[in-house]
Parts: sequence; structure tokens; C-alpha cells
Amino acid sequence: MSSEDRRLQMLERIMREHGYDKSALLEILHMAHELYGYFDKNLLNYISSRLNLPPSHVYGVASFYNLFKFRRPGEHVISACMGTACYVKGVEEIVSAIEREFNIKRGGSSPDGRISLFITRCIGACAMAPNITIDGEVIGRATKEAVLERIRKVLGGGVVEAR
Repeated sequence: MSSEDRRLQMLERIMREHGYDKSALLEILHMAHELYGYFDKNLLNYISSRLNLPPSHVYGVASFYNLFKFRRPGEHVISACMGTACYVKGVEEIVSAIEREFNIKRGGSSPDGRISLFITRCIGACAMAPNITIDGEVIGRATKEAVLERIRKVLGGGVVEAR
């Protein structure tokens, strides 16, 4: 059985446990996102059909929350906090340096799928601004040099394929 089949079986079990109840949509979306890591059109349509909801409603709920991603993330995920404190403390300069160094655009992934760069809203660590998260680990009081070095280390010293 493929991992895709297992994930679909787990999602189906979750929906069944909720009695395919429309009111459980948000919880089901959370679980589906946890299983798949992102939403594609087919997954949202599947949830829509199983809960007997219009696809526009399911997409509307999913797209309301910035926690959910609609593109497959890279192997390593970099998130930059763009809350006011981080912005004022220079996170934009760090993001621009990441984009230049690794030839990646915010909201996107490298062509080889090794890294993704996302922008988030406030992560609630304002006293440590600016904050960058790499694979779930927060780097507080980040500098562009420290962040670029950490990304290189995570990538194993390899170079991300240019676009």
C-alpha cells in the first residue's frame, strides 16, 4: 500500500469519526493538512464531495487561514515573521538575502524542491525580533549572516539549483 493510500484511508477514517458532519470541516481540514502538508485542488474537492459541501465553501474556509499551504513545501521550510517588531528590526533585509543567495522567491520553492520560503504573520516572539524559522526551529535576533549560514548547514553545504 502506498503512503498516498494510507493518508487517504486516515483522512477517510477521520471524516467517518465525525459522521461526515459539515460542522467538522475545520477540524477535518487541519487533519488533512497535517497528513499531506498542503492542499491541492484534488484533496479539497475530495473533502468537499465527502462532506457534501460546495467546493467553493471548502476552499473559502481553507484559504481564510494563513496556516494552510496550497503548494507542496520543499524538503526544508524557511518562514520569516513579518510582524511589526520583526519588520522594524530588519527581517525584510534577511528575506531579500535568502532570495538572492538561494535564488528563491517568497511564497515559493526552489526548482529542486529542497527549500521553500514562506512569510508568516507575527509568531509571538516579538522580544526576539527579527525571527526566522527553519524547519520549525526559531532563530531569534536573526542576522542575515547567521540565517544564510544555518540554511547552508541544513542543506548540507550543497547549493540550491538555480532557476
